[in-house]
Amino acid sequence: MFASALISNTIPPLRTTDTVQRALERLSDFKLSHLPILEDQQYLGLIAEDELIEVRDGNQLLGGLSLTILNSFVYPDSHVYDVIRLFNQLNLSIVPVLDYKKNYLGIVSSHSLVAYTADLFAVKDPGGIIVLEISNRNNSLSHMAQIVEADNAQILSSYIQSFPDSTKLEVTLKINKTELSGIIASFERYDYQVKAVFNSTATDQGTEDRFNSFMNYLNV
Repeated sequence: MFASALISNTIPPLRTTDTVQRALERLSDFKLSHLPILEDQQYLGLIAEDELIEVRDGNQLLGGLSLTILNSFVYPDSHVYDVIRLFNQLNLSIVPVLDYKKNYLGIVSSHSLVAYTADLFAVKDPGGIIVLEISNRNNSLSHMAQIVEADNAQILSSYIQSFPDSTKLEVTLKINKTELSGIIASFERYDYQVKAVFNSTATDQGTEDRFNSFMNYLNV
């Protein structure tokens, strides 16, 4: 996925001829902390709400102010991971997208990024989640997929998390079924440590059994 697929033009950029008051109103309307500022179609950078709030005269034009301009952007063919990196590293609310002549094309909003992430991890698809703890030398996704597929299931999405000063990795698998007891048993048989399970029918049945036992106890 490239940044070009996430471009939105629903949030208009600021112009050097806009006033401080207009900029603050637009930031408030769209609930943002940054907005791009343009001169014609040329991108100048990002203006932060924190700096604009400090300007006493709301009628001043943005082009006449001495502001800190954050020169952050991505190109249309930048990978979405680069977009996420900028959001995270610079604590941005939007990321501008420019062509290779530095002309402004639009922005990637946090909303569009969240929607993409939901699709990436198959959040909307029904299924169960298994979290495994493995050694960083035993990171074979193909073997994990074989275990899941042997139970007539498929991995919808997966991601790996590493930890500082540790040889352990945490692998999260989204699987297209909620009855996971057979898959869990297979992972354990191959010496995978099952750290957590979500949407597992086996877990739900255990809860129901304990509830029924408790009710029988009360009826004694």
